[in-house]
Amino acid sequence: MFKQPFEPAMKITPRWVKTIINLWPPFLGAGIKVCHIAPDWKQVDVSLKLGLTNRNYVGVHFGGSLYSMTDPFFMLMLMNTLGKDYYVWDKAGAIDYRKPGKGVVTASFRVNDALLDDIRAATENGDKYLPELQVDVVDESGEVVATVQKTLYIKRKKGR
Repeated sequence: MFKQPFEPAMKITPRWVKTIINLWPPFLGAGIKVCHIAPDWKQVDVSLKLGLTNRNYVGVHFGGSLYSMTDPFFMLMLMNTLGKDYYVWDKAGAIDYRKPGKGVVTASFRVNDALLDDIRAATENGDKYLPELQVDVVDESGEVVATVQKTLYIKRKKGR
């Protein structure tokens, strides 16, 4: 018989997730900080301050840290906005480095109702959907340091 995956007894809130992510060793060690998660999960803001643990050989942000600061957020946002009736997974990702990152860099993730409507329409018959989402990592002057492209796998669960 098919078993449902574990569902936590407590409600997972944006505040709780922000706290846990900010204490998660890979993010904490890299200097990645979640600054804001909107109550409706449609906005997440992340920052990365240049420091000893995330600079490369030439003294600018390590590319892996720039990618890491963007990695889980579209998936988390869509999991929480679509709800437990959907499978949401990261499928692929790519980063285009535009210029050296110095100082504090930020990434602002947004999910809007039009995207959610597209996902629901594309998956209503049980089909998978592979949206490609993009976020820019910007420096303190607003210049783009890197652009990250994420492809997600989304499918409505059977019987839901």
